[in-house]
This record gives sequence, C-alpha cells and structure tokens, in this order.
Amino acid sequence: MATLEVGGKSIEVDEEGYLVNLSDWSEEVATFIAKQEGIEMTENHWEVVNFLRKYYEEYQIAPAVRVLTKAIGKTLGPDKGNSQYLYELFPYGPAKQACKIAGLPKPTGCV
Repeated sequence: MATLEVGGKSIEVDEEGYLVNLSDWSEEVATFIAKQEGIEMTENHWEVVNFLRKYYEEYQIAPAVRVLTKAIGKTLGPDKGNSQYLYELFPYGPAKQACKIAGLPKPTGCV
C-alpha cells in the first residue's frame, strides 16, 4: 500500500492514488494530491470538490462524469454543468481526477 506524506502525517492510498480512509481527507491533502495531478486549485476547483463531497455524503457514491455533469448543472448552473468546463478544470477526467482530489473512491464505471 502506498502512502502520501502530508503535513508530517502518513496517508494511505491505493495503487491509483485514491485515499484508503476517507477520514484522512483535508484541504491540505486535497491540495497535495492536486499538485501531484498537475492542478493548481482555484475557487472553481474547490467548488467542484466540495460539491462532490456533499454528493458523496448524501448518496454514498462517487458519480460518473455524466451524472456529475447533470448534478452540477442543476446546482451550479448550466455554465458550470457541462463537460467542457469540467474538463478544463480536471483535464484527466472530471469524475476520476476530481474524486481523487476530493478524497473519494474512484467513481463507478470509470476505468
């Protein structure tokens, strides 16, 4: 099992870099993972990450990109609820990459 060293704390991740224990997540951990992914977190990134964390809390599932896009569109508006916008923020896949940064499991149906 791999680990990340963040703020003097060892955090377990699986072979793809997703947190093993969701309770290990913090904004510091998210920023660290984002940097590893080549992403500089902005307010727009945090908006999606926080949306995902609330979604997961409510439904106990990390949404695939289609579901994520629709749900964000309903909540944050059509200008943000489209795949072009989400791919600009998370170029390696909005669902996979954003869920990893949000400390959530890999979304269902993602390869």
